[in-house]
Amino acid sequence: MARNNSTPAPEAKAPDFIAWHVANKGEKAFWTKVGAAWFHRDHKGISLQLEVVPINGRIVLRMPLDDAAKEKPGA
Repeated sequence: MARNNSTPAPEAKAPDFIAWHVANKGEKAFWTKVGAAWFHRDHKGISLQLEVVPINGRIVLRMPLDDAAKEKPGA
């Protein structure tokens, strides 16, 4: 028998940061999106969710670009 859940599921909050794996190869750096991060409600901490765990390089957290910045070339 199926359950009838009357409380709506909370909407997913957009991440505060995007997690990137950065690998340097010579003079170039290659950036690969590996996860996201969200501030805690009290803004005293951050939860990091990684979809993959790199074994080399570094992880960089950057604020996501807004939709207007994504459309501009070179942004």
